[in-house]
Amino acid sequence: MTNLTLPVVLGAALLDSINPCAISVMVFLLTYLAVIGSKKMILKIGVIYIVTVYVTYFLAGLGLFKAISFVNISVFLLYGAGILLVIAGLVNIKDFFWYGRGFSLEIPESKRPLIERYIHKASVPGAVVLGFLVSAFELPCTGVFYLAVLSMLAESGLKSRGTIYLLIYNFIFVLPLILILAAVYFGYSSQKLNMIRLSKRKWLKLFMGLGMLALAVIMFTGKL
Repeated sequence: MTNLTLPVVLGAALLDSINPCAISVMVFLLTYLAVIGSKKMILKIGVIYIVTVYVTYFLAGLGLFKAISFVNISVFLLYGAGILLVIAGLVNIKDFFWYGRGFSLEIPESKRPLIERYIHKASVPGAVVLGFLVSAFELPCTGVFYLAVLSMLAESGLKSRGTIYLLIYNFIFVLPLILILAAVYFGYSSQKLNMIRLSKRKWLKLFMGLGMLALAVIMFTGKL
């Protein structure tokens, strides 16, 4: 059905990395730390948060990849992931034109107080828990990209390279978080970053939506 190549993995990871969910939590965390803590604290807690997100996503992806390969359901999952990509892509494009109206792919409203609680803890254990929670709760934002890549990996017979591809994918996924942390650490205002995030979030939704539709076409046709 499809031939997975490294450029497809890189492209999907890049689109996944600009999701507003992970970026917004990172900006909120750094904004709070900038008020109450030192640059050393910002760096330490920021790094721990990013590492936790990376490890959680990687282990979850690796486990799911092994499970898909073991039970041999990659073909069915591939079609299912393709359909989900189309639906999610259309929802994200809808948000570009009518942001905040109707259903959106974002962290559930009911989970936000819990995330805010761990942001305000501003501690190493809190950063670990926060990274884990965000990785789980932001699946509505990003999970469809990850599921698509995992199903393509399993179907393409690249089991020997699957772990390497997942390591690369997840590094790109957290790369914007690394850049945001570096910017704040070296003096850029987290409040300005938040203003940029708010002004560009509709465009991020549009790019993600178009990327999802493009990836769905690749999955169904096998053509780059």
